[in-house]
Amino acid sequence: MHLRDILSKYGILFALIVLVLIAGILSPAFLKVENITNIFWQTSYIGIIAVGMTFIMIGGGIDLSVGSFAALMGALAIQTVNALGDTTSSVILSILITIAVGALLGAGSGLLVTKGRIPPFVVTLGAMAIYRSLVLNFANGGVYMSRSSKYSSIGMMRVLGLPVPMIVFLIYVVVASIILERTKFGRYVYAIGANETAALYSAINVDRIRTATYVIGGISVSISAVLLSSMMSSVSSSSTGNGFELDAIAAAVIGGTSLSGGRGTILGTFLGALVLGVINNMLVMLNVAVYLQGLVKGLIIISAVFIQNLRTND
Repeated sequence: MHLRDILSKYGILFALIVLVLIAGILSPAFLKVENITNIFWQTSYIGIIAVGMTFIMIGGGIDLSVGSFAALMGALAIQTVNALGDTTSSVILSILITIAVGALLGAGSGLLVTKGRIPPFVVTLGAMAIYRSLVLNFANGGVYMSRSSKYSSIGMMRVLGLPVPMIVFLIYVVVASIILERTKFGRYVYAIGANETAALYSAINVDRIRTATYVIGGISVSISAVLLSSMMSSVSSSSTGNGFELDAIAAAVIGGTSLSGGRGTILGTFLGALVLGVINNMLVMLNVAVYLQGLVKGLIIISAVFIQNLRTND
C-alpha cells in the first residue's frame, strides 16, 4: 500500500492523534481522564446527528434543518413528559413519541425531495425556518422547562462511570456502521449517491432509499435532542441547536464523506466528530475567544473539501 493510500484511509485518525498530542503539550490538563471523558460527552450530541447526516450525504442529499429540528424535538420531549407525568413509563413513552415524530418529519423532508423533486438544500432550509418558528411560537420566545426529575436524570446518568450520552453515541455508531456497510440498504445508499441513473437502471428504488436516509436523519436528531434536553432539563427556543448543522456537516466532511454523495463511512464521521470536539476543547483550554470557533470550523470544512477534491482529481 502506497503512502498516499495510507493517508487517504487513515489520515483522519493520524490527524486526531496529532491534535491530541499537541493539545496535551500545550495544556497538560487536556490529557486528564475526566477531560477526555467530557470531550466524548460533549461530542456525543453532535456526533449522533452527524451519523444521520452521513447517511443523507452519502445518498446525495443534505440537511440544513438539524439545529432547529433538534430544538423542536427537545421541546416536544419535554412538553410530552410534563403532560404525562413524572413516571418511568411516561418518560419512556415520551421518548418513543419524540423519536416517532422525528422519523415522520424526516420522512416528510425525504418525500419532498424525492416525490416533490425539490432540491434538498431548499427543502431543509425551509424546514429549518419552520421548525425554529414553531419552537419560538409555542414558547413565546422563552424556555421549555422539564418538570420531570426522572427525565432530567437521563442526560446526567452514568453507567460504569461513563456518561449515558457517550454510551448511546458509541452504540449508535456501531449499529449505523453495520447498517451502512453490511446490509443491502447500505449498498443501495452508496450506489444512489455515486450514480443515481445507474442505480435506477439497476432496479433500485431510489426514492424509497433516499427517503429512508432522511428518516434515519430524523431519528438521529430526535435521539440527540432527548439526551441534550434531559441533560439541560430545558430547551431554549432561540438558541438550542444553533450551529448544529454546521458541526454535523463538518464532522461528516472531515471524516471523508463527500458533499457530492457516494462516499463516506460512519467510522470516519465518528473520528471527524472527535476532531471537532478536541479542537473546541483545546480552544477553550487555551482561552481562545469563543467567537473564533466558527472561524476554525469554517476553515476546517473548506480544507477538508479541498483535500477531497485533490484526491478526486488525482
